[in-house]
Amino acid sequence: MIRPRKQGGAALLTAMIIVTLIASLAAGMVWQQYRAVQIEAADRARAQSAWILQGALDWARLILLEDARENRKKAVDHLGEPWAVPLAEARLSTFLAAENSTAASEDDGPEAFLSGSIEDAQSRYNLRALIGGAKVPELEQRVLERLCSQVNAPSGTAAIIINGLRAAFPAPASGASAPGAAASDAVISDNGPLQPAGLDQLAWLGLDADTLNRLQPYVVLLPKLTPVNLNTAPREVIAALFDGVDLASAERVVQGRKGRPLQSIAEAAPFLPAAVKVEAGRASVDSSFFIVTGRLRLEERQLEQRSLIERQGLNMVVLARERVNQLLDR
Repeated sequence: MIRPRKQGGAALLTAMIIVTLIASLAAGMVWQQYRAVQIEAADRARAQSAWILQGALDWARLILLEDARENRKKAVDHLGEPWAVPLAEARLSTFLAAENSTAASEDDGPEAFLSGSIEDAQSRYNLRALIGGAKVPELEQRVLERLCSQVNAPSGTAAIIINGLRAAFPAPASGASAPGAAASDAVISDNGPLQPAGLDQLAWLGLDADTLNRLQPYVVLLPKLTPVNLNTAPREVIAALFDGVDLASAERVVQGRKGRPLQSIAEAAPFLPAAVKVEAGRASVDSSFFIVTGRLRLEERQLEQRSLIERQGLNMVVLARERVNQLLDR
C-alpha cells in the first residue's frame, strides 16, 4: 500500500511541473505576441508620421514655388507674404483612423495634430561670413560680438565661435587672402574639430545649450555666404549688422517696413543714421534660404522635422533635414 502512494505523489508532482512549464511557455508566447504587436504599431505610426511630415514639406515647397513665380517681377520677400503665415495646429485623427472607412468617427483613431511654419533663414546673421580668408573681417567680428552682447551670452562666446569655426573650416592654402574669396571654399580640416552643419552642432565647439538657445533666433550657419534680408530680420540683427546703429534705429526699420516692405536696400537709409552705409553684399530685400518646420503631435509624443530649403529659381532644393522625437509631459 505504501508504494502506490509514493507513485501517486510523484505523478502529481510531475503533473504540476508540466502545468507550470506549459503556463510559462504560454505566458512567453503571449508576451512575444504583445511585443510584436507593439513593434508593428510603432513602425506603422513612424511610417505614417514620416509621410505626413513629408506632405507638410511638399506643402511648404509649393508655397515657396508660388512666391518665386511672383518674385520674377520684383524680387522682394517680406513677412506679409503667404509663406510667412504659420500653419495652425490642425487635427488629423480622421486620416490616422485605425480602420480606413469613410464612416469612421474621429474617436476611432489616435489624437494626431499637425502644425508647421516657414522661416526666412536670411533673417538671421550667417556665420559663414566668419569663415575663409587669411583672417576674420573686423566688421564681421564686431557683428557677432554685438549679437552675443545683446542676448547676454557668456563673455568670450564670440571668440569661441570664431576660433572653432575657423579651425573646422580652414581657409585654402592658395588664394586665401584674395579679395572676395568665398567662405564656402574652405577645405576640410584633417586634425581640427568636426565641421558643424547647423547651429545645434556648435555645441561641438564648446557652447552650452543655454547659449545656443539665446543665439538661435539671431544666427544661422548656411552653406554659402548670404546677405541679411532687411524685410524679415529682427531689430537685434539689424542693429548688430551695421556700425553706428542702435536698437532704436533698427526698430524704426522694423516699424517702417510694416506699412510698406522695402523694395530695395536704399529704402532702409531714411530709417538709419546718415553715416551708415548699407552695402548690397551684406543686406538685401529678398531671400533664397528658408527653414521649414513641421510638427506632428501623436498622443503623448511629438515628432518635429526641420528642413533647410534653398530656392534656386523655380527649383526648391532640400539641403538638410533633421527629425526630433520628443516625449510630451502630461
